[in-house]
Amino acid sequence: MSARQALRTLLSACLRPARLKLAPRYVDWPDIWAKDAAFIDAMAKIEGVTLVPRERCFVLHQLARTLEGSNGDFAEIGVYKGGTAYLTACAAPGKTIHLFDTFEGMPEVDAGIDAHRTGDFADTRYDDVRSFLAPFRERIAFHKGFFPATAAGLEEKTFALVYVDVDIYQSVKDALAFFYPRLVPGGVMLFDDFDSPKCQGVRKAIDEFLADKPERPVVTAYYQTMIIKAAAVS
Repeated sequence: MSARQALRTLLSACLRPARLKLAPRYVDWPDIWAKDAAFIDAMAKIEGVTLVPRERCFVLHQLARTLEGSNGDFAEIGVYKGGTAYLTACAAPGKTIHLFDTFEGMPEVDAGIDAHRTGDFADTRYDDVRSFLAPFRERIAFHKGFFPATAAGLEEKTFALVYVDVDIYQSVKDALAFFYPRLVPGGVMLFDDFDSPKCQGVRKAIDEFLADKPERPVVTAYYQTMIIKAAAVS
């Protein structure tokens, strides 16, 4: 008998005189996406081309689906091999998606706060990502290079959903500085690696940026958070 089973047997014995029962363990419940065939199919297609856990991917997929009818484009900064971009494109077939990445690995980092090193995640190729996302070529705009320089020319754009998976302090700070003012009311910025011990700069950048803003981070999954743009106060 395992330690878990032994503990459950002991607790059941203690509760029996009071005719109480242990509730089924939540881990026995089906996955929240178990009946979402579209999500399951999309996840099957991106297997091996994303490092983002399934529960975080589900949040992104749901947000993309929900915000498809909102004004503004979608954007992703930190594309890697294109897995989450593929997922977003599947969920929102009517949206233009702007993709920002060096496609050559992590840019310069701050060793004082960032655990990653310059050049991490260099096992991706721009041409491979373009090929993988070819089914959506008519509504995907690639912006290759170092952000925020690669956002030049997009100053008049507005955005409904921005997915930020960049891991390091300066890149999160730059993403907030550019996209937050251009986020439509009710629009969402979704951040990966929030509160991760390996990516402490993510929370630092968010907390600093929001210090004088009305929004607050909303935790959506383990090591993931979002901010929802408030309506302007007249």
